[in-house]
Parts: sequence; structure tokens; C-alpha cells
Amino acid sequence: MAGNRALNRTAAAVLGVAAATWLAGCGGGGMSGSPSAAGASSSPSLTSRFSELFGGKSQEASATSAPSTQAMENSSELTCPSVAIRFGASTLAVGRPGQPASGNDLRYQGTITRTARDCNLQNGQVTARIGVQGRVIVGPAGAPPTVDLPLRVAVVQEGGASGGGDKVIVTKAFRTSVAIPPDNQSVEFSVVAEDVTYPAPTVAANDKYVFYVGFDPAGLKPEAPARRKRK
Repeated sequence: MAGNRALNRTAAAVLGVAAATWLAGCGGGGMSGSPSAAGASSSPSLTSRFSELFGGKSQEASATSAPSTQAMENSSELTCPSVAIRFGASTLAVGRPGQPASGNDLRYQGTITRTARDCNLQNGQVTARIGVQGRVIVGPAGAPPTVDLPLRVAVVQEGGASGGGDKVIVTKAFRTSVAIPPDNQSVEFSVVAEDVTYPAPTVAANDKYVFYVGFDPAGLKPEAPARRKRK
């Protein structure tokens, strides 16, 4: 479907509708992996995989999504929704147990830098793959050898709920583990959530659909003790 998406509002509006669902268990191109455990990337092979899947169609991470003109596979009328970062969820800061994740108590911080997606329409169902690329930076308190990054994706219809609010169509958790080699203070990662499936929207509602992604601290596992401190 042609036409630009009106997505000037921030993800804060979505947070009010979706936050309870997200915490309770609750830009563009193509993908592959597992929503429950997709691959991490400090290695060129996984970074290359992200590039192979999405090519030049990935987009810089943003709290608002760019207009989407990518046609959905097997459809000349629907477009694949753009990706936006959930408000306040573009970074994940982890501190010492019981301490604020800041200053000398910061162990590590994850940041989302790029996103991508592709969609396939089959039998009235849309199956999407959502890609996230980012970086983990070691803090002064020292990171464990492996860090766990919990993320969540939500398919949202903006203005889709009664009263003109936003409607969460589906939400799905996924995670990746990132190895932090000795003496490395910054490591890139990439992860793909596959099989994000939802009923195909009507042509009229298509431009209101958005993929929101972000870190989900509620899904964080207990961490191993730090082996080193930042120099």
C-alpha cells in the first residue's frame, strides 16, 4: 500500500497501553533466528549474517519509525511496518547487586543502534522477522564473562483501541547472550526475532501498524560475579 506513515508521536503513548503486558510477559529488511534464544554477535560471522538478511534496508535506532514503503512479500497492497524503539528502552544499564546502575557501580550497558525487519503474508497471517543490532560497553564495576540481553518486540496498531488509543496486537520476548572477551571494553551484538506472527491488517489500517522493540529488564537473569574491573 502506498503512502507515508504518520508516526510523529513518540513511543510514550504506546508505553501506557503496553507496559503492563510487556512486563507481565508482556528499520526495514528481512530475517532468521529464534525468538526465545537468537544468536549474539561479537564475531564477524553474526554481524555478516545480519547484513546478509537485511542488506542496506536496516535503519538507525529511533524512538519513532521512518515511513515504510517496503512491500510485504506476496502482497501488492500491504507494506511491512517500520521499527521504532520503545520509549525508555533503547538502553539497558546493569549495576552491582542492590546498587544503582551508574557511576562506579555500573557493570555494563547495552545499547540498540540499528533495527531491521521483513514480512511475509500467507493465508491471512503476517510472519515478520525483527532484527536488532547494538553494542555492550563494560562499566567501571566490571562485566561478567557473558551478559544476557533480554528484549521484547510488540506489534502495535496506533490509534487502534477504543477511544483512539493504541492497541497491542502481539508481544514476544527474545534474548541473546553476548560474550565479553578479556580486556574488551566494547562488544557489538546482533539478534533476530523470528516468527512474529499476527493477523493481516486491513488495507485501511495497514499504515497504523508499527513494530516496537526495546530491552525488557524484567527478563534479566541473575549475573555471574565480575572477573575484572575496567582499566
